[in-house]
Amino acid sequence: MKIKNIETNTIKNIAGAIRSGDLSATEIAEWSIANRQDRGEVLDAYKTWDSHRFLTEARAVDSVFATGIDLGVFQGIPVSIKDLYGVSGYPTFAGCPRELTKKWQSEGPVVRALRHQLAVVSGKTHTVQFAFGALGTNVHWGTPRNPWDNNHHRVPGGSSAGAGVSLWEGSALLALGSDTAGSVRMPASFTGTVGLKTSKGRWSTSGIVPLSHTLDTAGPLTRNIADSISAFSVIDPFVSQSPNDFYRRLETADISDFKIGVCDWYFNDCDPGVAEGVMSALSELEKSGARISAVDYTEIEESNALFKKGGLSAPEFASFINNEMLEFKEDLDPNVAGRFNVMESVEANEYIARCNYRLQLASKMQDSMFGFDAIVGPTIAISPPTLSEVAESKEYHRKNMAASRNTSTVNMLDLCAVSMPVALDAINMPVGLHIISQHGKDEKLLAIALTFEKVLGSARERIGTPPLCK
Repeated sequence: MKIKNIETNTIKNIAGAIRSGDLSATEIAEWSIANRQDRGEVLDAYKTWDSHRFLTEARAVDSVFATGIDLGVFQGIPVSIKDLYGVSGYPTFAGCPRELTKKWQSEGPVVRALRHQLAVVSGKTHTVQFAFGALGTNVHWGTPRNPWDNNHHRVPGGSSAGAGVSLWEGSALLALGSDTAGSVRMPASFTGTVGLKTSKGRWSTSGIVPLSHTLDTAGPLTRNIADSISAFSVIDPFVSQSPNDFYRRLETADISDFKIGVCDWYFNDCDPGVAEGVMSALSELEKSGARISAVDYTEIEESNALFKKGGLSAPEFASFINNEMLEFKEDLDPNVAGRFNVMESVEANEYIARCNYRLQLASKMQDSMFGFDAIVGPTIAISPPTLSEVAESKEYHRKNMAASRNTSTVNMLDLCAVSMPVALDAINMPVGLHIISQHGKDEKLLAIALTFEKVLGSARERIGTPPLCK
């Protein structure tokens, strides 16, 4: 299979080109490293970048291919990994100013699934310290730059701050992130990439530094829906089909097969161009046969109210720090440390009441969604702020809550979701369409997203290329 441009092809096609002899893992690594050299100083996606190790792994993969061994679609594909995951041979900082103990280098099932196919690790991407933040900022190591603004340093979204940036940088073809209140989907929306929030419990979070054991999920950021499907087919323990067979099964779906609900609540308080961009995309989908109607769920608003009180992640994070990471408490980001007294003051009876209430809401939501295959709205209601706009603590917290408002409801209600880019807002920053399905309906969610992408186009087709990546 002849491939002219790695940037515009799917992982599935690139994997085919490797097997036909038109590409090698080494050539892809060299392409990635060159992109990093051209763009990396400005975009700053990585906490740990080792081009020598990257290239050595790629050459080793080519040696394996030369023996006739083919371990799967990700053999030779560069993957960036959030510096919250343990990766053998790489330090784990979790956004802290000091390296975490060796315990946190242990690889969990998500990383091992890709390692077993000989995916090549490009490096470890920046994260908000201990993943506790929606904007992507880090006072210790700096904040990756959103590639869509040539004039201002805008935030990339958090807490998987460097993940989406690494994809546009061209140093990785897949990025691993984690999502507790939207930390895969927020950076995906802010950077114009695809972010998948898997159903809680579907993918193991072992080997990932925890924020909230109740809400943490692992998930990929990709350049298109097809790549997200490829990643899901390899990592998900419940998929028994080959990646090609899995993709073929999902692509048989027609856009008219699904009933889609538009949730007005998600459109509240949107910055200029956000709601308009999503509604324009939905209009296109409807003209192509999508069955769309309005819906309203009180559970969404109630879950948001619970989240604004601190939900479960705040007290669970405080417990983790106080019981397992006490020596790092004095190094906490001021935006986190300033709220820590409130987080750790939640009493046991209040925490249990929140747990029970959340489960009740999640159960009601699961029942309420029967009759709809997905609900949709903007992934994030606001445009990515500039770094200077969130330098002051009060404004940081206001933007932080606004960025996580829509996405956090999915985690609180035990749903699965994907964000895909559909527009540019009034200041030419990416707008994400948020597609949400019931818990355990991840395959259906991906099938819906694929039908949408067939109509709307992939990120490059739909919104173009970021100014800093041209």
